Amino acid sequence: MQSTAQLPVIGLDIAKNVFQLHSVDAATGEIQRRQLKRPKVAEFFANRQPSLVAIEACGGAHHWARTLLAMGHKVKLLPAKHVRAFVLRDKTDALDAQAIWIAAQQPHIKDVSVKSEQQQACLALHSMRQQLMKMRIMQTNALRGLLYEFGIVLPVGHSKLLGSIQSEMTQAQLNNRLPDIVVLSVQEQLKRIDAMQEDIDGLSKRLIALLKQNQQMLAVQAIPGVGPLTATALVASVGDVLPFKSGRHFASWLGLTPRQVGTGGKTQQLGISKRGDTYLRTLLIAGARSIVGRSAHNGWIERLLQRRHFNVVVAAVANKMARTVWAVLAKGAAFDQVKWSPAEPVAV
Repeated sequence: MQSTAQLPVIGLDIAKNVFQLHSVDAATGEIQRRQLKRPKVAEFFANRQPSLVAIEACGGAHHWARTLLAMGHKVKLLPAKHVRAFVLRDKTDALDAQAIWIAAQQPHIKDVSVKSEQQQACLALHSMRQQLMKMRIMQTNALRGLLYEFGIVLPVGHSKLLGSIQSEMTQAQLNNRLPDIVVLSVQEQLKRIDAMQEDIDGLSKRLIALLKQNQQMLAVQAIPGVGPLTATALVASVGDVLPFKSGRHFASWLGLTPRQVGTGGKTQQLGISKRGDTYLRTLLIAGARSIVGRSAHNGWIERLLQRRHFNVVVAAVANKMARTVWAVLAKGAAFDQVKWSPAEPVAV
């Protein structure tokens, strides 16, 4: 079997209907470009010798990666932002495929792991839940702003708003400050919010069911600050952590390590880079914030709070959580509470 270095390289620019291929003949150096309609793509690669097919990691890329892997080809998914640097002139399908072909042969560009259907299903649930959360926040914020025009001030927060809105509207009606037609419309919007909350809860239950069936997710959930949402999202997004050389490498991929600016041999560390998946980083930061908020019996966090700003400590704890996730997944070992916080007594 040929090694990846010996396989011919094909740059494949995928689309909804027309796919663009770019390759170079190893013997003659001739550039070969070809367009394929979507129904013909699988047939073309089924009749071709094993190749290294490079694809930009965009919509539909993981589906085509799984299809090509099943045919015996090697697949390299490339981050879109790294491919863009090799588009030298105008952006066309042919030049995109050429840029993908060039980027695939750069040793410093790390490829994206191909996700399985189960991983994508888990991430699809997260995406739908996140969208519903945004819509629910928009609805509640709209209610808060509309009722403020009638002198009703509602508290910030979903639960607090729902707990006080009915009594506030009743009091406003008794004082003739709120027309009945507005009350009726607000009640209808509250029903829509309740329906969205039911959908959100349903998706959360499905994610918990997925977690219970996956040993890696269960192992990650044992880490302080990591709940079902964070555990399922991390394992589904990462899949295989072996390409990450260390815990710091993994934390850097999540954007939780400091940016570095240096010249003349002098290096300055700034705030976290915020690169990578914003959703995963948000979940880890939220978990870290909960840990720092209840750190009364955690010595190392208390000492850190004495020297650094609260948000800096939260970022540091999120960084530590990410490194711990890497250690649990890479080494296949259970979470060790003593290593996490040596000064903290462990209940027997």
